[in-house]
Amino acid sequence: MSEGGRTMTQVDTAETGQGSPAARNGFRPGPWKRGPVIAAMALLLGLFMLLHSKIPNGTGGLGSLAETFLPWFGVFVPVLLAGALWRRSASAVVALLLPVTVWLNLYGGLLGDKSHPGGDLTVVSHNVGADNPDPAGTARDLAAAGADVLALEEITPQARGTYERELAKAYPYHAVRGTVGLWSRLPLSGTRPVDIEQDVGPLGDAKPVEARMADYRALRTTVATDQGPLAVYVAHLGSVRVNPRTGFWTDSRDRNARALGTALAAERNERVVLLGDLNGTMDDRALDGITSQLHSVQDVSGDGFGFTWPAKFPMVRIDHVLVRGVQPESSWLLPATGSDHRPVAAGISW
Repeated sequence: MSEGGRTMTQVDTAETGQGSPAARNGFRPGPWKRGPVIAAMALLLGLFMLLHSKIPNGTGGLGSLAETFLPWFGVFVPVLLAGALWRRSASAVVALLLPVTVWLNLYGGLLGDKSHPGGDLTVVSHNVGADNPDPAGTARDLAAAGADVLALEEITPQARGTYERELAKAYPYHAVRGTVGLWSRLPLSGTRPVDIEQDVGPLGDAKPVEARMADYRALRTTVATDQGPLAVYVAHLGSVRVNPRTGFWTDSRDRNARALGTALAAERNERVVLLGDLNGTMDDRALDGITSQLHSVQDVSGDGFGFTWPAKFPMVRIDHVLVRGVQPESSWLLPATGSDHRPVAAGISW
C-alpha cells in the first residue's frame, strides 16, 4: 500500500529511524571514542612543546625557529578545546591536559606580577632603530624615564650626535663603540669594545681595523656605584632572517652569541649586567652560552611576557636585561618610540 506517494515500508523506516546501521543497532559512539583526531592533535601539541629541544637545528634552523615562537603554541589549546567540546569528546579533553601542563610549566611563572618595589639602580636598554625618523624625540623620551644607566643599540653615525646632545644633560657620562653606547649618571671606566664578530668579514676574511671599529656591536664598561664596581655589557647580536630557501638564517647571530658567551665567561667581576638586543628569546638554544651564565630579569621580576618586537604588535622578546651577582626587583616595558623595538627597563639591587 502507499500513503502520500510512499510505500508503507518507507514510512515505517523513516518513522522508526531504522535507515542507518547505527540507529538499527541502537549504537552511538561514546564520549571516550569521539574526537580521536582532536585527541591526537592535542597529544602531538603537548609532545612538541615538551620535546622542543630535540627538534634538529641543522636544517633551516627549525629548532631555533620553533623556540622563538614557542609561547604562542599555547593559543592552539583553546582552539582544540572548542573542538573537543563541540564533539563532546572526553578523550580529547583529557588529552589536552598534556599541552596545558607543559605550557604552564614553561610559562606559567610569567603570568603573574613578580615585581618588588625599590631597587638600587634602574637600567634601560633600547634598540633605537637605524631607520628611526625621530632620534631626538626618542632620546628625550628615554631621558624622561629616569634610568640611572641607559644602553642604546643600532646607533647610526648620522644619529650619534643627536643622542649625545639630547642625553648630555641627564647623563654626564657616556661611551659609544661602533653601533652601541652606554649613558650613565654614574662614572664609567675601563670602557672597551667587545669584538663579537671575532674579526671575521662576510667572506670569512679578516676585517681591517677601521672596519672593525665602525662595526663594533658590543662594549664592556665599569659603572662606579656606591656598592662597588658593576660590569655592564651592551650588545646587539646579528640579525636573523626567515628565507624560503634557507629557512631560519641565524649564522651571524649565533656566531655573535658564542663570542659574547666567551667574553662573559672571562669576566672577573662578580656583578654583571648585560643590556641589549640579542635577536633571540631566552628559549632559543643558540643563546645557551649566555643564559647559562646570566639570568633574565623578566623571569624573576617581570609582569607578563614583556614582548618587545615588533613595536606595533610585539610578538617576541628579543631585547633583554640579564644579570649575575645582583638581585632583580622589577622589570617592565617603556612606551614605544620611533623605533621598531620597545625599550626594556629593570630595577636591580645588591
